[in-house]
Amino acid sequence: MATQEFYIRNETDTDARGPFSHEQLSSLAEAGQVTAATLYYEATSEQWVAVGSNEELLAQLFPEKKKLKMRSKETFKSLNVQPEDAKPIEVNDMLAAAEGRTADTKDKADPAEALARAAKFGMYVATAILLISATGLLLPFADRLAAADFGAVFTEPLAILGVIDLVLFVLLALGVVSLYPFVRFRAALGLGFLGFIFYTQGEVMPLAAVLAGSAGLYFCTVFTQIALVGAACALGLAGTAAVTYFLVT
Repeated sequence: MATQEFYIRNETDTDARGPFSHEQLSSLAEAGQVTAATLYYEATSEQWVAVGSNEELLAQLFPEKKKLKMRSKETFKSLNVQPEDAKPIEVNDMLAAAEGRTADTKDKADPAEALARAAKFGMYVATAILLISATGLLLPFADRLAAADFGAVFTEPLAILGVIDLVLFVLLALGVVSLYPFVRFRAALGLGFLGFIFYTQGEVMPLAAVLAGSAGLYFCTVFTQIALVGAACALGLAGTAAVTYFLVT
C-alpha cells in the first residue's frame, strides 16, 4: 500500500483529487483534510469507499497516539517531618531515647549504661538492707541507747554488729562504694555469727532467713546484670526483714 496512488473526494463532491501517495495522504490526514468519512477510489472493486471501511488504511492514516498519564504522587515517610498529631518531644523523651529506654531504641542501649544502672540499683538496695539489719539488731537495746548507756550497749555482740551496719549504711548512703569489700565481709560475718546463734538454738526458719539476707547483701555488691541484681536484692530484703522480725519478737 506504500506505492499505491489514491484519488479522494468528499461524499458531496463530484470531482476527485489526486493522485496522492501514501505519505501525502497521511499529511492531508494530519492537516484534517482527510477523515474517516473521506472517500477514496478502490481500484480492485472499482468503487468509491470510505477510508474508515479499510481498517489497515485507517490505522496507518490515524495511528493511535499514546495517552500521557500523570504519575501518581509518591508518598514516603520522612524522618524530618512529624505527623500533625505527634506529641512534642520533651527533654525526658530525648534522655530516655539516648539511654535506650524507649521502644525504638531499646536494642541500641549502651551496655555500659545498663551495667551502671544495675550497680546503682544494687547499691541502693544494699543500703536498705543494712538499715533494716541495723534496726533489727539495735532495737532490742533501744532503752540503753536512749539512756546513753553506751558502755552497756557495746558489751552486746548483736549491738556491736548493729552499729557496724549503721555505719556502713551511712557511708553507702553517701555513695562510698569503695566499702564494698567491707560490706561483703559484713555479710559473711553476719551469716557466721547470727547463723551460729540460731543453729545452736535449733531455729530453722531464722537460720534460713539469715542465709537469705546475707547472700542477698553479698551478691548485691557483686552482680552487674539487672536480672541477677534484682533477684539478689529481693532475696536480701526478704531475708533481712525476716531476721529483724525474729530478733524483735
